[in-house]
Parts: sequence; structure tokens; C-alpha cells
Amino acid sequence: MSLSIPLSPQGFSAFITNLGIRDTTDDFVLIKSEVPCVADGVFTQSLFAGPSVTISRDNLKDSQAQAIVVISKNANVANGSVGIADAQEVLQLVATETRVAAQNIVIASTGVIGRRYPIEKIRAGLLGLGKKLSAADFHAAARGIMTTDTVAKLATRQIGNAKLVGIAKGVGMIEPNMATLLAFFFTDAAIEANSLRSIFRSTIDKTFNCLSIDTDTSTSDSAVILANGLAGEVPQLDFANALQEIAHELVLKIARDGEGATKIIQVTVDFAINYAQAKRVAKAIVNSPLVKTAVYGADPNWGRVAMAIGKCEKEQQINPERVIIRFDNVKVYPDSLTEENLHQLRQIMSKERVDIHVSLNIGEASATVWGCDLSEGYVEINGKYST
Repeated sequence: MSLSIPLSPQGFSAFITNLGIRDTTDDFVLIKSEVPCVADGVFTQSLFAGPSVTISRDNLKDSQAQAIVVISKNANVANGSVGIADAQEVLQLVATETRVAAQNIVIASTGVIGRRYPIEKIRAGLLGLGKKLSAADFHAAARGIMTTDTVAKLATRQIGNAKLVGIAKGVGMIEPNMATLLAFFFTDAAIEANSLRSIFRSTIDKTFNCLSIDTDTSTSDSAVILANGLAGEVPQLDFANALQEIAHELVLKIARDGEGATKIIQVTVDFAINYAQAKRVAKAIVNSPLVKTAVYGADPNWGRVAMAIGKCEKEQQINPERVIIRFDNVKVYPDSLTEENLHQLRQIMSKERVDIHVSLNIGEASATVWGCDLSEGYVEINGKYST
């Protein structure tokens, strides 16, 4: 169950501040472990991945890290060699102040693309940060990584003597592709590198990689986990379950906070040939602008779901005569709907979470994905994002 009072894993300190990146809210987060950590990360597959992604990929090749730096409200993407130099300078400034080697620091950036860091402000703001570190406030860190988010996103679990905390940001430009938004996990559990990597990547694939807000993959997507081992070993299954629960909780918070969103959409596809097929069909449904707008308007136009399934033209095993489509417990296809059914469907689509269930009936695999509706608010936010 979710805990109302955040649990903080031991051995982590933080420095969170406003450097004047864009406005007066916190825009710089440093979380540091007092000892080196076993670590892993997954990142965007975008061809326009920024320096934060490419540098962090390299720094995590040895499965070790000791600190994470996040700059919000500026993605530092598409700035060429200058952007790379700026990211490296930020790491070196933090390394000098904290006495953690630059190659043991992960960096992440999020915000407007194509604008250089205000590097002079960053230089001034990071002076003396080594003396300003204090016990990690993960709530403050969750707020510090926000851009257009309306709420901070944090979840915690206790695993024996160890604690696990996750923070995330994301409300738009979300269609993870072997990665996810920005999400960071910290634990004092001791876990071997290969086990952490296996558990972490499986969890990300079944949670964040099943989330979509607007079908656009960010250039900066990053998910990283640090385990400093100070609380000792815990059962791996318990750790995996806790990480899965936290990741799922954060996914739902992101879907609920999607730009302009008023409702969560959950799509489950079952009895598919394999997991990949189930996920592909589910994503086609949750990503459909017509499905999203129907959900927003509580319009019982279930045919839009059939349309979304039908455009998966490479899935030749799918036979429409075998497919069953439901909204909650109301079967809309292949049965003919009565006026009473349509009234029920309108009520279902008026809920804060709309559950769509599709059975392909050609195999045994299933997948569940999450997203949100599409409202005028999304256009309003993104039409003025850089101004």
C-alpha cells in the first residue's frame, strides 16, 4: 500500500535550488549518496538525444554512480558541441564541489529544446554547493524536476530494513521508446548489479514503457536507479515487487497529470499471440486522437476503438470475427447495443478512469497500457510552451 509519510533511504543528501533557468521555481536538483552505488539507467532512443542522455549512458556503463543532477526547464538539446561542453562543465562543477568523480555522476535535463543553458547563472549558483548539502528531501526533489507538471510525483515503499523511493516528472511529449520521461529511484538496499539491471529493465518495460500521453518521444527521456546498499540485502522478489508497485503508482500519477487531461485511459488487450502484439494493439488504441477525444467528451463512439485495432495492419493474425471489445463490463462489440447500453457507456466514459478491454482470442498473452484523454487544454499549454 502507498505510504502517506515518505520514507527516506539512508545515506542520501541533496541540494535543491533555483538557478534562474527560466522562472523563480526550483530548477536544479542534486541527490548524492555518501557511498558509491550500484546503478542502472535506460534512456530515450530519439535520434536527437541530448548531451545529458549520451553522457549518462557512458557514465553508467560500469553499473556504478554516486550522484544524480537534474536541470529542469531547459533540455539542452540540439545545441551542438556547445551543449555538450555545457553539460560537461555542469558535471565538473558538481564533481569539484562534492568530490565525486564526474564519471560517477548522472545528469538529466528537461524543458525547452534548442536553447543553451544560462551557464553563467549555473556557475554562480553552484559555487559552494558542497557545503549546502543536507539530508535528502525527496518531496522537494520531485518538485524541483517539474516543468509543466501541476503536482510533484513521489512514491515510497519499505522492504525489510531497506527503503525505496521513486520520483518522476512528465505530462507531455510522452511516448516512451525503450525509456521513460524522467524517473529516478533511490534505495539503501544492497543488490548485485546484474540483478538490479534485470529487475529495473523489466519493471520499466511493464510500467513506464506502457504509458503514452501524446505519442511524442522526448529527446531527454531518462530513468535511473541508485542502490547504495547501506541497509543490507533484501529478498530480490520483495524488492522487485516494491519497485513494480512504485513505478505503477508513478505511471498513474503522470497519466492523471497529462497536459490538459481530465481522465485516465487504461487499455487492456488479452488473448493475444504474444506480449508484443498485445502491447502494440493497446498502444494503438490509447494513442488514437479519436479515441482520446471520444473519452474526453464521454461520447459512446466505441467504433473508434475498432478503428484503432484495424489500423494495426501488420497483425494479420487478428480476425475481427473473434475480437471482443468492452468498456468496463459493457460489451460493445460484436453485440448490438441497446439504448440502455449506450446510456451505460456514456456513464462509464464520464468516469475519471475509463477502462477499455479488448480480447483478440488468438493466444494467451496480455498487456495493459495507460494514457489520458485529449482536451482543449493540451493545445492551450503546448501552443504557448516556449513563450
